[in-house]
Amino acid sequence: MAGNSSRRGAVRKTGTKKGQVAGSGGNRRRGLEGRGATPPAEERTKHAASRRAKMADKSAQKHGGRPGTTGGRVASRKNDDAPEVVLGRNPVVECLRAGVPATALWVAVGTDSDERLKESVQRAADAGISILEVPRNDLDRLSANGLHQGVALQVPPYRYAHPDDLIGAARAHQEPALLVALDNITDPRNLGAVVRSVAAFGGHGVVIPQRRSASVSAVAWRTSAGAAARLQVARATNLTRTLKDWQTKGVMIVGLDADGDTTLDDFDGSGPIAVVVGSEGKGLSRLVRETCDSILSIPMAGPVESLNASVAAGVVLADIARQRRA
Repeated sequence: MAGNSSRRGAVRKTGTKKGQVAGSGGNRRRGLEGRGATPPAEERTKHAASRRAKMADKSAQKHGGRPGTTGGRVASRKNDDAPEVVLGRNPVVECLRAGVPATALWVAVGTDSDERLKESVQRAADAGISILEVPRNDLDRLSANGLHQGVALQVPPYRYAHPDDLIGAARAHQEPALLVALDNITDPRNLGAVVRSVAAFGGHGVVIPQRRSASVSAVAWRTSAGAAARLQVARATNLTRTLKDWQTKGVMIVGLDADGDTTLDDFDGSGPIAVVVGSEGKGLSRLVRETCDSILSIPMAGPVESLNASVAAGVVLADIARQRRA
């Protein structure tokens, strides 16, 4: 209302829309500019992923040190060239029973002892594995949920053979080659079970693809019941190319599938053979299937449509071993 500015107590404040507003003159313009894309978690120094990456790098350079100072890896690792850490009393003692080639056993200070821990310490001592007592928070950093139960085992990365070494092992024994190739097998327990079956039935090795495949981790070691120490596991850059190379060396490539053109009852397994096992869900990949000389099926009496990959491999290997003994 006109005349209000002269009303008693009325004050005109500076910087309102009625008067001139003072600006910064561009002095704070830099603070309003964007800072670019957010860097990956591994590159942010205060992020947990960055700390884990640094721990893994240090651990890869030096094994057997304290977790948190020389690093460590949790069981779900992504880098196959880094050591793996097995957490928990049952997994640790099972790995030691299976003869997993560990480099260090870590026990948290003040951990309550039980039969599993005593056995782990005794087995580690008998195997010459370093036994280190570490602060509990060092193990806490290796476990996402803190369920390490005061004990951890460091396992070095597995040393894979070359696919040609498997053929050489068969020739060294002067026997027809019996090999197994895994296609799309991503469960390390299946890998460990297959390795155990191949060793039990006189096979000469297992080959796995370098990508999209389970690796010889502590879980696979444990499932193989120590057979991974006696049997060579090779890694192929290209599985199809490896199978074709084996064909040129006189090895028959046989794929397993429920819709095979030959049944196990009619199959002759006396010659050099490489059995290709696909996953239970996806089966054999297209290129691998086209490379196979024959597709083999297992006759079943019940309504079951398919078998677990490791079970199917064990059935076929057992029958081939029976034929060769006869």
